[in-house]
Amino acid sequence: MRVLEKNSQFPIVGIHEFRKGQLAGREELLFNELHGARHIAKPHQHDFFIIVLFERAQGVHNIDFRDYQIENRQIHVLFPGQVHKWDIQSNTTGYQLMIEPNFLEQFASYFRFSYTNYRNNPVIPLTDAAFKLLLYEFNEIRNELKAPDSLPGIICARAGVIAAIVSKEAEAGFTDFKVFQSNPRLATFNMLIDQHFREQKSVSFYAKQLHISANYLNILCKKNLKISATELIQQRITLEAKRLLQSTDMSVKAIAYELGFVDHAYFSNYFRDQTGFTPRDFREGK
Repeated sequence: MRVLEKNSQFPIVGIHEFRKGQLAGREELLFNELHGARHIAKPHQHDFFIIVLFERAQGVHNIDFRDYQIENRQIHVLFPGQVHKWDIQSNTTGYQLMIEPNFLEQFASYFRFSYTNYRNNPVIPLTDAAFKLLLYEFNEIRNELKAPDSLPGIICARAGVIAAIVSKEAEAGFTDFKVFQSNPRLATFNMLIDQHFREQKSVSFYAKQLHISANYLNILCKKNLKISATELIQQRITLEAKRLLQSTDMSVKAIAYELGFVDHAYFSNYFRDQTGFTPRDFREGK
């Protein structure tokens, strides 16, 4: 996962900055609780994975420039590089696990879908039964972290249970999870876009990797996702452009180069066509 350089306005916040206030933790994972109002006015990024279990909650969580209502019995997942801010109201109770990327990879297989699916649906409502199971696992991780002889293997196993429960709830609640589950080529296409969107923007490249024609890949996307393969690639490029504009002080020219555009003016026109804003206006919030 790519980690961007820090920026004075919108820094990437490292896990070490939360260690002083941690309730329990090891080098690779921290446990904290959320009580009462919390406000983050400016978007920022983390270089670690966060999973938040809300028990009682109200507010708004903005993730990758989209507002999500914070409600009772929800899971929020936030991957490294995603931009977020939130306005959490009083009388909120929640539980946070902050996990280093290397440790995340040890139980990542229990997230049954690609990371792109969870990034696109980062707020997952829970049934009462699922909430109770997750709360139990969160508490057991906290207890293990507090033990003087805590074992990372036990913590990893419980984190894997959490990932499996979250995946089950996500599949039940979101249509696109079911779509990708029943269409493995589309799931692979999503993962390939994540890996190559900076360098490869043509449908033909991805179709070749999937051993199908570009036309058939387009048919799959339009039938199951209601957008073209080109639009799916463009959505990922545009999202990364927004992240870089909001969370770094890179020049527009440097961002264009980072995203594989050889011409600064072409990138600016592309961004305006996709969003209705010039890169500079989007950065300045106009």
